[in-house]
Amino acid sequence: MSDTASPTPPRTLSGLRVVEFTHMVMGPAAGHILAGLGAEVIRVEPIGGDATRRLPGSGAGYFPMYNRGKQSICLDLKSPGGLEVARDLATRADILVENFRPGALDRLGLGYEALATINPRLIYCSEKGFLPGPYEERTALDEVAQMMGGLAYMTGPPGRPLRAGSSVIDVTGAMFGVIGILAALEERHRTGHGQKVVASLFETTAYLVGQHMAQFAVTGTPAAPMPARISAWAIYDVFETADHPLFIGVVSDSLWAKFCTLFGLDALWADESLRGNSARVAARDRILPEVRATIGTFTRAQMIERLEGSGIPFSPVARPEDLFADPQLLHGGLEDVVLDNGRATQLPTIPLELAGRRPGQLNRLPLAGADTKSVLAGLGYAADKIAHLLDTGGVAAG
Repeated sequence: MSDTASPTPPRTLSGLRVVEFTHMVMGPAAGHILAGLGAEVIRVEPIGGDATRRLPGSGAGYFPMYNRGKQSICLDLKSPGGLEVARDLATRADILVENFRPGALDRLGLGYEALATINPRLIYCSEKGFLPGPYEERTALDEVAQMMGGLAYMTGPPGRPLRAGSSVIDVTGAMFGVIGILAALEERHRTGHGQKVVASLFETTAYLVGQHMAQFAVTGTPAAPMPARISAWAIYDVFETADHPLFIGVVSDSLWAKFCTLFGLDALWADESLRGNSARVAARDRILPEVRATIGTFTRAQMIERLEGSGIPFSPVARPEDLFADPQLLHGGLEDVVLDNGRATQLPTIPLELAGRRPGQLNRLPLAGADTKSVLAGLGYAADKIAHLLDTGGVAAG
């Protein structure tokens, strides 16, 4: 981690215990945010570890990204011993997070209604595909929600829906779950009682595309997919420099004047009919060829040098692997992580600053069941009971 990162990250949620029954991305991401803010997070995995640990290809980064800072305990929830431990964990927790199919934990006696009778302070967060309604029993994935919710339609070119390039709905749904948890904690301060919080993929997607729904409500015209949209600004696109592409957005009349001055676009500035944004949008086909030709004479580094400090929004087109060396992220936005194979790397920390401190810290990914014995001891289990559970297969240690 960069020397500029705080050595004492915020522990805002210190003293809160979270139990996680999760897999894949949505549930683990909620737990990761809570862990990054100081909560104690105990992740319940099946014997042998969560299958997410072993996903290939595009899923290979799920586990290391969203399971830092947690403890791991392996339980067989189909065995009496494993189920007993799970119930004990839940009844002594402040928060429970789960993202399995509807009814899965209820059938094990680990649903909200069953647990709330013995732990009325429990805040129970279910991360689901859908909120209550006609679809609530369906199984959903990030991609399903993006397709159903209009995001894939808006992302791809006309007739070619395209999912966004990361698990944006899983992660945003997790964030809404955490927002609900924090709101429930505040209410618990007043009432002493917990409650059930449900966040969902589909409704999260609808919220994200709500701006396009509102556009239709305002204009009566359906929003076009982003690659075919009529932009709100004339200069709002990716431009080819002499070497590498660069995004530039000229989003006000004052920035238009500055942009023309910076790049010697004297003829365009001399045309007073282009001084207003709406007129420039209407004349986009006339403006863009000259702008593109001018930008093409500069390297990306030269463009950035001129644009830096101008107030004009710009960005190089980066790849994920480029971010490991990004100067802004090296200023506290990456935290040191030891992967479960022992290799050291850095991954993005929670994108917050609290009281001048960033959440980043050194994290070692938990091996499956690595904390089983210590978690059981923390529940007050005697050594002979722990040994019996290990012998009978209800629990497993790493």
